[in-house]
Amino acid sequence: MKKHNFSAGPCILPQEVMKKASEAVLDFNGLGLSLIEISHRSKDFVAVMEQAQSLVLELLGLENKGYKALFLQGGASLQFLSVAYNLLNRKAAYLNTGTWASKAIKEAKLFGELVEVASSKDANFNYIPKGYSIPADADYFHITTNNTIFGTQIKEVPDTDVTLVSDMSSDIFSRQLDFSKFGLIYAGAQKNMGPAGTTLVVVKEDILGKVERTIPSMLDYRIHIDKESMFNTPPVFAVYVSMLTLQWLKDLGGIQAIEKKNEEKAKTMYAEIDRNPLFKGFAAPEDRSYMNATFNLVNESHKELFDKLAKEADINGINGHRSVGGYRASMYNALPLESVQVLVDIMKELERKA
Repeated sequence: MKKHNFSAGPCILPQEVMKKASEAVLDFNGLGLSLIEISHRSKDFVAVMEQAQSLVLELLGLENKGYKALFLQGGASLQFLSVAYNLLNRKAAYLNTGTWASKAIKEAKLFGELVEVASSKDANFNYIPKGYSIPADADYFHITTNNTIFGTQIKEVPDTDVTLVSDMSSDIFSRQLDFSKFGLIYAGAQKNMGPAGTTLVVVKEDILGKVERTIPSMLDYRIHIDKESMFNTPPVFAVYVSMLTLQWLKDLGGIQAIEKKNEEKAKTMYAEIDRNPLFKGFAAPEDRSYMNATFNLVNESHKELFDKLAKEADINGINGHRSVGGYRASMYNALPLESVQVLVDIMKELERKA
C-alpha cells in the first residue's frame, strides 16, 4: 500500500507520472532503449526538453511575453549565486523570510551592496514582514514566496517598478499569480514538478546583459538560453519527469484547478490545528502556507502516542524541521485530500486517547 507522503522534498509525485517514468527507464518511446541511456541530443529527448519548456510558459501564462524557460542544475542554492552574478550591478534588495532567503542574501553580498528591506528573524520567521520600502535604485528585489521550513507564504506579490525576482521552489505551479510581474523566477524541481536534479529558471530576456562583470559560462543565463538548456548534458530523467508532471497538471485543468484542491487541503488541515486543544500552529494565521503546515504539540508528553498513531496510519514525513520542531505537513500538488483527512483523523484520535 502506498503511504500518505507528507515529505517536504523530495516529495510525492502523481502516480500516473511515476508509472510512465518507470516505463521510460526500461523502454523509452518504443526505442528498445532506456531514457537514461540515449543521447540528450537525440530527437526523442530534444522533443522532451522543448515540450517541458513550452508547458512551463503555457501554465504560467507567459507565452509570447519575452520569457524563456530553462532547465538547469545545482538546485535553487546555485541560483542564489547565479541571480546576483547576472543581475546585481550596484545594489540589490532582499526580503528575509527564512533560511533560504538568508542563504540567498549571503551569496548576493559577494557582488555588491545589499539592502535587507525587512526580516521576520525576530520571531523565528513565523510571519511575513509588511509595510517595508523597496529602494527605487535597486537592480532587483528578491523574495521567497513560500517558506518550507517555517510554513509561511507571501499572499500578495509586491507592486514595484524594480525587477522582481523570486525563489518559488516550494509553491511553483500551486496557485494563480500574475507571473508577468516577475523578471526572474527559479525553483528546484523536487516539490511540485519532479525529482531532485533539475532547477527551473524562467527569465525575461530583456533584464539580462546589464551587469559589467564577466560571468562564467556555466552561470550565464544568456548562454543557457542560446544553447536551449543544453550547454552541458542536462539531467534527462529529472527533465522528463518534470515534463510529465507539467502535462498532468495541464490535463487536470492547470493552475486554476490545482489551486482549488490545494486550498481545500490547507483549510482542512488548519481547521483541525485550530480546533484541537492538543495542537498549536506555528506560523501567523494570516501568513500560513498552503503548501507546508507547521504545528506543535501543546504538551510534548503526547509525542510518543501521536508518532505511534501516525506510523500505524502509514503517514510519512511529518516531522518538523529542527529550526521549528514539532510537525510539518507538506501538501504539494500531488498529495490527495484523502491523505490530509487521514492525518486529521489521527489528530482527533489523539485527542480522544490523551
